[in-house]
Amino acid sequence: MASLSQRICPLCEACCGLEIEHDSGRVLRIRGHDADLFSHGFLCPKAVALGDLHHDPDRLRQPMLRRDGRLVPVSWEQAWDEAEQRLGAVLAKHGPQAVATVLGNPVSHKMGLTLYFPRLARALGTRQMYSASSVDQMPKMLAVGLMYGTWLSVPVPDIERSDYLLVIGANPMVSNGSLWTVPDFRGKAKALRARGGKLVVIDPRRSETAQAADAWHPIRPGADAFFLLGFAHTLIAEGLADLRHLADHVAGLDALRTALAPYPPERMAARCAIDAETIRTLAREFARAPRAALYGRIGTCTQSFGTLSSWLIDVINVLCGRLDAQGGMLFPKAPAFAANTRGKPGIGKGLTTGRYHARVSGAPEVQGELPLTCLAEEIDTPGPGQVRGLISMAANPVLSAPNGARLARALADLDCMISLDIYQNETTRHAHVILPGLSPLEDAHYDVSFTQLACRNVARYSPPVLARAPDQPEEWESVMRLVAIVKGLGAHADIAALDRAMLLEELERSAGAAAPQLLAALDPLQGPERLLDLGLRTGPYGDQFGARPGGLTLAALQAAPSGIDLGPLAPRLPEVLRTPSGKIELAPPLLVADLARIEADLATPAPELVIIGRRQLRSNNSWMHNLPVLAKGPVRCTLLVHPVDAARHGLRDGGVAEIRSAHGCVQAPVEVSAEMMPGVVSLPHGWGHDQPETRMQVAAERPGANLNALLDPQARDPLSGNAVLSGIAVSLRALP
Repeated sequence: MASLSQRICPLCEACCGLEIEHDSGRVLRIRGHDADLFSHGFLCPKAVALGDLHHDPDRLRQPMLRRDGRLVPVSWEQAWDEAEQRLGAVLAKHGPQAVATVLGNPVSHKMGLTLYFPRLARALGTRQMYSASSVDQMPKMLAVGLMYGTWLSVPVPDIERSDYLLVIGANPMVSNGSLWTVPDFRGKAKALRARGGKLVVIDPRRSETAQAADAWHPIRPGADAFFLLGFAHTLIAEGLADLRHLADHVAGLDALRTALAPYPPERMAARCAIDAETIRTLAREFARAPRAALYGRIGTCTQSFGTLSSWLIDVINVLCGRLDAQGGMLFPKAPAFAANTRGKPGIGKGLTTGRYHARVSGAPEVQGELPLTCLAEEIDTPGPGQVRGLISMAANPVLSAPNGARLARALADLDCMISLDIYQNETTRHAHVILPGLSPLEDAHYDVSFTQLACRNVARYSPPVLARAPDQPEEWESVMRLVAIVKGLGAHADIAALDRAMLLEELERSAGAAAPQLLAALDPLQGPERLLDLGLRTGPYGDQFGARPGGLTLAALQAAPSGIDLGPLAPRLPEVLRTPSGKIELAPPLLVADLARIEADLATPAPELVIIGRRQLRSNNSWMHNLPVLAKGPVRCTLLVHPVDAARHGLRDGGVAEIRSAHGCVQAPVEVSAEMMPGVVSLPHGWGHDQPETRMQVAAERPGANLNALLDPQARDPLSGNAVLSGIAVSLRALP
């Protein structure tokens, strides 16, 4: 007889609640969970692909081990013996700095990996840490960290109470938010317009969001900072700036005024391709709207001026009193794990960067990470500190980051590569050991990261929907076995005992003599559920281990499959701040100094033709291309070209174009479309499934072209280390 289970969708940041009908381990049907207190029944096409993912014959279900140059299936015991031998040998010969880690974007959707990777990082003590964050979001994290004191203090639009939403470099109609968890953006945007509000989009492409907007203004890729400088200058020069309730909570206003003075719209217009009067008009509209919010995302991050753009977005919201205000930008208050809910409210250590630098390029550390584009050179450049071992988790940087060809060659030369992944993909094909993870339907789930970015404060937990194989460990157990190897205890150590001992140490640091009592109260839970219960109980809504009766616990969430509503977002200043001054730092010296690059860039002529990426509803990540329900339909890896550019280069709709940059060359089918601004072409992210020794048969049928092959691997935002993915100069040539 079929059963019905609730599950939070783990395939994008919207985190929609689902109902999954299943029988005897088979998924029969997936639909939106109408009673879910966060998503209210909404779901997108990706959610129904969870069944394809679970049943995918290419998904790894037993460990893979490299034998005679090929990956072959082996037992878990054999896999762990090999992992111990190889990782142990690298640590013994070269030390922990010779071992790197790289995390992919799905880690943030995996409770076990998110909560247990920090233990592995501490045990290793390596500085060679990399993640997808330095491909698309590090600038925002750095900017808010400098302004508000913690990396994930990201204010999000209060769209349900806003009158004016200005979106720059983002496409929430497809993403349903990015660093903003907002299921059914389309419905919320429609409601905004129905009540007389206005949606305005600034983007090089007339995206799905722009098509639903009241106004679209195309902007030159990589020039968001120039537009935002002209916008902010207008607010001050025309007396439109009004901090309102923020006046007592800011520092650096005079320094900001001085920094903005050289950048009137008339000076910025040519660089951003938006005329000065339009910039001024938008600034006036935004300042005079009753309730307004300015939101920017991937397009504002994946460029040389990513941190400046991210900073200026928040500066504008502050200058108009839109931050920490209903209908403007508000800080979520997550139930657990948020740094801005821990410690003394309203003040903190703030953050620093550049505590160490990459061995080869000298790129600075940011949030304990080095730029992902540095990984290849750290592996293949000889010398002290050369990386000889790598642990990858749910990552495919060979495909999803610049410099993939060099990285692939470097990975093949490692002494040890251990991957935790559900696929043998373009990156894991180089591993010595692949340790398969769980299908999302076999795993418990809580949104550790995305509750910190949600459009409403909620708490939800999903138990596993389907049983895992008897010999399949949970993912946190695999991470703890790696911890045991690093600590010299061996891969077959008692990881339950090790987990409990490490938690006791952590509790002793935070709770002192009360640690044993707290640990006893968390038993008999173990693994991520134990850490989640601890996080909930000590969080802002928690029961504080009985001191606040009726407060949140894991048991309370388990009894509420539709979630627990903790209320709409509300003002949090000054409590949310963790800066040393206890103020919003409007003019961090690191960012003000970086304006010198703006001056230098203004003297540089713009390229005639540039390329940008794009996200698509059915292919947010490369591994989604192997799911039949998402892969079917028209070819999606197409080059969007404006009719004027198509005519100039002799391209026709449905034809094939060669796209060449200073760093590479790819071919793609052409889609002539007026949704592109002239002088800009677009190729979607995450394609290029034509590498040997992969096991992704559906993806290989339509491999697509890899945008990242065109990018400069050395091009980074110097402050955050984020890769430059937008505005790359290219040339086009029609092929037969």
